[in-house]
Amino acid sequence: MFEPPRLTRDLTEPEPIPEAGIARANELMRSGRLFRYGEMGADQLDAARLEQEFAAFVGRKFCIAVNSGGAAIFLGLKILDVKPGDPVLVNGFTLAPVPGAIAHAGARPVIVAITADYKIDIVDLRHKAVTSGAKVLLLSHMRGHIADMDAVMGVAEELDLRIVEDCAHSLCASWAGKTIGTFGAVGAFSAQTYKHLNSGEGGFLTLDDPDMAARAILHSGSYMLHGQHLSSPGADILGRWSELTPNFSMRMSALSAALLRPQLEELPRRARRWNEIHDRISLGIAPSSEVRLPRRGNAEAYSATSVQFSVPGFQADEMVAFLKLAKARGVPIKWFGAAEQVGFTSAPRHWRYAGPQSDLEDTHRVLATLCDIRTPVSLTNAECDLIALIVRDAIQTVLAARPSTPQAANARIAS
Repeated sequence: MFEPPRLTRDLTEPEPIPEAGIARANELMRSGRLFRYGEMGADQLDAARLEQEFAAFVGRKFCIAVNSGGAAIFLGLKILDVKPGDPVLVNGFTLAPVPGAIAHAGARPVIVAITADYKIDIVDLRHKAVTSGAKVLLLSHMRGHIADMDAVMGVAEELDLRIVEDCAHSLCASWAGKTIGTFGAVGAFSAQTYKHLNSGEGGFLTLDDPDMAARAILHSGSYMLHGQHLSSPGADILGRWSELTPNFSMRMSALSAALLRPQLEELPRRARRWNEIHDRISLGIAPSSEVRLPRRGNAEAYSATSVQFSVPGFQADEMVAFLKLAKARGVPIKWFGAAEQVGFTSAPRHWRYAGPQSDLEDTHRVLATLCDIRTPVSLTNAECDLIALIVRDAIQTVLAARPSTPQAANARIAS
């Protein structure tokens, strides 16, 4: 009996931490000095050096290392003076920590529609900004899909919007040659496992404004040891804010920083390979007549750690059957149209804490068949081809099971 080929790789398997990071982490663990600050002076500077290196890598003046990407977003909102009850715009294709950061700041998420290409809808952005009175846009470059940043910045300038960029999935990406994370007032990055950098958990806030940087350092939890920061606006500016800024205890530990520093050196090479993997799988599933791949602008230079596609012709029952078939052959696929939140995946209809939202019918329709496959950077070309084959086969199997008469098909859809 013929057994179709099955993927035997674990798609959640990250790359090992570089040996230099492991060696430095062992030194720190033997010393017990895991906190990023030292009372007798900066006896270790792993976090401070990482901040300096990350700021230079992204192309911003300042970087503050914190304990998660969500914390970085929250911190960005706070230093933009978002107050409890304020409306904050956010695009509808993102992950739960993004609207969660808005709620953490006590603000109110106003969800902006997305297009069929998974990007923020510029028309709805302008409409929601005007009708809500929002002055801050939390722009999520979800899964590395970069919106038309010329259009976004045009709306921002027109309506005096300040932007926090969620860059959790877009490290090394750019638009028209300008680095993603440098368009807004602040950029927030993640070092959670499965992102471009992996310390298990961690985040970065990058920016250019010295007063905002001082507030971010103090908010992050520097106590009175902020002189140990190398990416810093200076003691005079920090002193101006030191008694006005609460400590939120959101620091990155020295141990996390030690794991991350050698990864930053490897990032350009890894990002190139991730894009090769993304492109090969996308090309492999493209021949399926049921698949819709997102279109990308000519100015968009993406940096993908996963693959997204839609199956717009499938009903919910067909989506469930498709996902089951692919998983049985070793390819788990995340689905943003599931009735309930699953794993890391959720959608605006699950964020009831955000309150009633309007004009999201098209967004719900796009998310209803949006699929997401995690892609470890170590995937081989043969494994990429097998993933694409399994996706095509699963889709074809679902199509073959459809009722053969129009009357039967109509009855299935009506049910």
